[in-house]
Amino acid sequence: MIVIGYDGSDDARAAIEQAGKLLGGGRATVVVVWERFVEVLAHTGAGLGMVAPMVDYAEIDAATEESARQRAEEGAKLARDAGFEADATSRVRETSIAEAILAEADAVTADAIVLGTRGLTGVKSVVLGSVSHAVLHHADRPVVVVPSPEVAKERAAHRQ
Repeated sequence: MIVIGYDGSDDARAAIEQAGKLLGGGRATVVVVWERFVEVLAHTGAGLGMVAPMVDYAEIDAATEESARQRAEEGAKLARDAGFEADATSRVRETSIAEAILAEADAVTADAIVLGTRGLTGVKSVVLGSVSHAVLHHADRPVVVVPSPEVAKERAAHRQ
């Protein structure tokens, strides 16, 4: 059993495709992590006092969770196309996206975790952080990190 972190990006799609080639199928759970609206506001620095009276947080959260479920189903379909027997799930972000992925791996007793990476480097990597980096440093099981197609192409060109 593996857990595949998925966000709908081309990088996440590439990770699923590569996982199919590397691991040859088996059981997989595709997880999409979503965030409550109040947390989004807190991270962006938006004024909660100004927004609170005008917004139905529960309605927004329900729509966000449904979107995450749909994205997870999309990822599970891609995983099935890549040879996996795949289920879809979504998890709300309680602390970090990495922690949510690790919690899912614990919940399903995953043998490994597969993630894509956006290939951030330098200052961007330090400032923005990296889900794959955090998972790598906190995981208690193997982690396969697949570089974004653009980064892989650039790295291959540098070696030639």
